[in-house]
Amino acid sequence: MNRHSPHQEDSPAVLVVGAGPAGLTLAIDLARRGVPCHIVEATEHRAVNPRCNTTSARSMEIFRRLGLADEIRQAGLPKDYPTSIQYRTTLVGEEIFRIDLPSAGDVLAGEGKDSWPTPEPQHRVSQLYLEPALERHASSLPGLTVERGTRLVELRQHEDHVEAVVDSGGTTRTLRCAYVVGCDGAHSTVRRQLGIRYEGVDALQNFVSTFVRSPELGRLAARDRAWTYWTYGRRIASLIAIDGDELWLNHVAFPPDHDTGQEDPEQLLRESVGAPVEHDVLGVVRWTGRRLVAQKYGTGRVFLAGDAAHIWIPVGGFGMNAGIQDAATLGWMLAAVHHGWAPPDLLDAYELERKPVGEQFAGAVGSAARSSFADFSPDIHLPGPEGERARAEFAGRLADTEPNRYSPDGFSFGYHYADSPLVIGGEDQAAITMGAYQERAQPGFRLPHTWLDDGRSVLDLLGPEFTLLRTDPGADVRPWTDAARERAIPLTVVDLPGHRSDRYPTALLLVRPDQHVAWMGDADADPEELLHTATGRVAAHQQ
Repeated sequence: MNRHSPHQEDSPAVLVVGAGPAGLTLAIDLARRGVPCHIVEATEHRAVNPRCNTTSARSMEIFRRLGLADEIRQAGLPKDYPTSIQYRTTLVGEEIFRIDLPSAGDVLAGEGKDSWPTPEPQHRVSQLYLEPALERHASSLPGLTVERGTRLVELRQHEDHVEAVVDSGGTTRTLRCAYVVGCDGAHSTVRRQLGIRYEGVDALQNFVSTFVRSPELGRLAARDRAWTYWTYGRRIASLIAIDGDELWLNHVAFPPDHDTGQEDPEQLLRESVGAPVEHDVLGVVRWTGRRLVAQKYGTGRVFLAGDAAHIWIPVGGFGMNAGIQDAATLGWMLAAVHHGWAPPDLLDAYELERKPVGEQFAGAVGSAARSSFADFSPDIHLPGPEGERARAEFAGRLADTEPNRYSPDGFSFGYHYADSPLVIGGEDQAAITMGAYQERAQPGFRLPHTWLDDGRSVLDLLGPEFTLLRTDPGADVRPWTDAARERAIPLTVVDLPGHRSDRYPTALLLVRPDQHVAWMGDADADPEELLHTATGRVAAHQQ
């Protein structure tokens, strides 16, 4: 896809560099908020090898808000394919442990939905299928253009705009933009132009990832289907079902000092399966799992999001998913400034909110990786009672380390901006973990989900910008609507049906456009002061 109309696109309000999930999500969000946006992507075609293969519950909630969740949930594995995780000596060997998880069809049918902490549980879909769905939607939106085969050459910042020099097939031109966002991955040109470095651990594990087409492998897996098979041959490996049939991805982990260039992908696949299988290799990638966060998330009018801002070993799939969260936060802030109902100082809060989350995610993912890739006893491969005993002991360890990794609700619902200058009443919080979260509204946290009597989620009640959620019908909201109108702040007032004080304990909750709670309290509060703070009218760095 390469659409370009110079008169329309050489002065976009926001230039997004990179058409991966973070960049596409940000651009879609901006376009839906009425912000002209242009994406440039250096590659003509998407990568062959699958990368992230799971979309978190929080990402699915964001896609629900953007009107994309149903389409995305139809993509990926067949509807009846279980998303379970199995741990085996080899694919054809002994089972050690398993985590049974529902299929997409089960989720679409709403099985067990009353106990869900979200209206949109996580979805196992390869980035191979997610990105095209996002790009198709992006291409259909007015005010949003996607230009492939165009790379960023240079950025020149000015007081009131940014000049971005781009190259398309040897022809350069200059785009004049209000803001630029680098969503251009781990080797980000935007980040290098800004002179920002990563900080952290440069190598946790080395990997060889082999993408294959193998109907025979599909037939073997059909005996007991799972989305991922962890195997423990010469090295720890994960064999991932991409299409639920003949497409498979084999990740094999090695120590950070191991030379993976000497490893034969064909042999690695045989070791994971436990037998030779007919297959065609579609792609091989040798890469290093890291734990790095950018020193800064931007400078001036240029920002970083997604892998350009943070990269870490793909435990729980939260590299891509954290990037989608970045987009949800930065999108509403850029739109508020563009439309004039928030000052440019609002954007200072982006780094203050998202960088601590990135750092805590990096730490938690690193800890989980150390547990998951810890040494195991070779006795698990022995026959008879000795092998059974070793596998039972290993299963006990896996039961402790693995469930939160594959249902990381703490990363979806427990991350927060309680320390943000845009949040009023935030309290000190423990470090974010994969498993811990509260289903009770708190300042800075995403508004907890609950089902309403009409089948909607409370998240579906929220307006496109700020929402005042009223749980007490007697609370007077006129001071809020008057204060918002005077400041041209878009505010939707909605009443929460029923009495749910255990989850929403105050009469009023001010919810931001990204569905996080900015403030909660009673009707005697000062709405002018609260809206003043929540929209950054006091400079974020001065709060």
